[in-house]
This record gives sequence, structure tokens and C-alpha cells, in this order.
Amino acid sequence: MSRDYDLIIVGGSMVGASLACALADTPLRIALLDAKRFEADWPADGFDLRVSAITRASEAFLQQLDAWPGDHAERVSPFREMHVWDATGDGVIHFDSAELGEATLGHIVENRVLIKTLHRQIDAAKNIDYLAPVAPTAIEFDDKQARLLLEDGEPLTAKLLVGADGGNSWVRRQAGISVRGWDYDQAALVTWVKTEQFHQETAWQRFLPDGPLAFLPLSEGYSSIVWSTSPQHARQLQQLDEAPFRQELAASFGHTLGEIEDSGPRAVFPLRFFETEHYIRPRLTLVGDAAHTIHPLAGQGVNLGFADAQSLAQVIREAQQRQQDIGSQPVLRRYERWRRADNRAMLIAMDSFKRLFGSQWGPLRWLRNTGLNLTDRLGPLKQIIMRQAMGSPPDRD
Repeated sequence: MSRDYDLIIVGGSMVGASLACALADTPLRIALLDAKRFEADWPADGFDLRVSAITRASEAFLQQLDAWPGDHAERVSPFREMHVWDATGDGVIHFDSAELGEATLGHIVENRVLIKTLHRQIDAAKNIDYLAPVAPTAIEFDDKQARLLLEDGEPLTAKLLVGADGGNSWVRRQAGISVRGWDYDQAALVTWVKTEQFHQETAWQRFLPDGPLAFLPLSEGYSSIVWSTSPQHARQLQQLDEAPFRQELAASFGHTLGEIEDSGPRAVFPLRFFETEHYIRPRLTLVGDAAHTIHPLAGQGVNLGFADAQSLAQVIREAQQRQQDIGSQPVLRRYERWRRADNRAMLIAMDSFKRLFGSQWGPLRWLRNTGLNLTDRLGPLKQIIMRQAMGSPPDRD
């Protein structure tokens, strides 16, 4: 097997795999690298601790790739409504897809299910080599190619190297691309639970003084939990025995769905905000969390990553059709200009929401509760917000 490629993608999770799939019908030779080989089989009971709220725009992109997990229908949970309220006031807002004449606002999908359907397409593609587990050790660049050295000493070369390896991107660090941002004084505790009352195919989010608590609908009446709170509180919650944890969770949620009858394992992840100084260098580009990381309160992180992959794939296709060098700075600049404005707008919006709802200053608390109630009464404004949340295909304009 030749080790010379047109494109090397480091990171085989959702965003990196979707980029590979988006170019599977081109003549380009692609290598998709992963530190750990994806295992497509898992126990029948329980759920993945990591789930994603997939917008309608991301769903359309995955359907174009023939990678929407339709044959895992029991693992693809629609949410048709959203309830958001402030625990420290009377502010409430309710979104309903029926107000738009739509069947859903989006779907909650386990990350492993999405990765499995994407890798099924990768396995069937003749122009993609999935290399895992591999450990790259160094990157070298010259005018014509990127050279990736693996732990076994074997080099891979390509016209373009893509870093899709997450918020702690090794590719980004090796390339010396700096980031602007900060660590939030928050961590996200994630788990899954079975509630006494049915979740009504609704995404529920209650803003507590320490951060938002979200119940996201899964199949069979289960819900995925994303509880953003202080790092100390998150660790305490993780260490609690089952009964006291369920009691504290139900109480913090105001017993909105009754008692917690069952719960899964718990994990804690630190929360950060950053954007890289540059998305690109000659022969190199970053996508997804390698380029930007966002607070999870609106579930937009992976959707921004899918939009990155969709946009970069289109830029590469156009360059190929024009017989241009896909790794050249002028070509990659088109991708950076295309995505930076949209990504930055979402990053700033989510950071602003986090700060607005995290403040306990009296006037600001009054303002946000008043704003929630006023927006809830303004039908046209609510519809605009819902359309934005459902997403739209990446638009160069």
C-alpha cells in the first residue's frame, strides 16, 4: 500500500469521519488516522455517555453522505419541543416544532451510533484508508507536501493535512497554532437516567446558579444528562452513591419529570472556550473542536464541526475541479473565510448566554427573566430563534 496521499485526516471521530465521507466519491487518496480503533459493537444495555443534539442542517448533511443512522432508529431520539427556565426567577420559554410546521427541532443521537454509521461508509469507500491505532510523532512541511511521521518510523505524505483531533489537538500544537480563550470555572457531569415521568420527546434545560442542567430525550423514556456546574460540585456528584445522586439530581431539576428511577455511570469533563488564531497554514487546516470549542449549553459544538467538514469538502472539490493545489494557502483561505465568521458568531453568542445566565446580580437576573418571558410571548421572534437553532447549510454569504 502506498503511503503517499492527497489528504491525511488526523482524528477519526464524527467530524474527521464526516469529512472523509464527504470526499469518498472523489479521485483523492485519503488516509484517516485514529489513536484508537473504533469498536462498532457495544453492550445492548445502557447508552453512550456522550450524545449530540443534531440540528436539521447536520441531519441533512449526514443524509447526503448516506450516513444518517436510520437503521438505529431506536437510538435516534427526536426532540419536538424545548423548555428552558431560570431556577432563580420566573423566566420561562417554550419552543415547539409544530409552530414552524416541522416534525422535529432535531435529534439526540449517541456519538458512537453516529461514528458507526460514518465508519460503515468509510469501510465501503475505495479511496479511504482507515489507519488505527496509530501514533503520529512529528509533522514536517515543505512547499509541496506535509509529512507525518508515525511511531513505527514510517512516514505518510499528503498535499493537505487536516487536524480533526479535538480540543486538545496534537496537530494544532505541532503546527504551533495558538488559541485565544479561557477555561470556564465549570465542568460538565454527564450520565443517563430513567425518570418517573416520560420526557415527552422534549429537551429540558433549567438554569441553576452554578450552570445549566439539561435533560435530553433518549429512547424508552431515558434521558441524557449534561449538568454544567462548578468543578468541585461535579466531582462531588460523580462520587456520590446512586441513591443520593438521584435525589440531588431530581431536586435540582425541580422534580419536573418526577423521581429518578435508574441512572448510568457518570463522567466529568472540563469546559473551555477558545478559538485558534488561524484555522489554516500552508498544507494544514483545522476543523471542529481542534479549531474552536464552545460551551455545551445549546449543544452546537458538533454541528459547527459538521459545518466545517461540509465547507472544507466543498472547497477541496472546487479546487480539484479547477486543477488547483488543495493544500495551497489561497485555496485553504477560502475555507477559513467561509467558516470563521459563522463560528465566531456562535462562540460569542453562547459565551454571552453563559455569562448572562450565570450572573446572580439582581438587575441582570431581572433582565434575563423578563427577556425570557417577553420572547416567549413574541411568536415571530421565537420562530426566528427556532430556525436559527435548527441550523442551515453553511452559507458563504
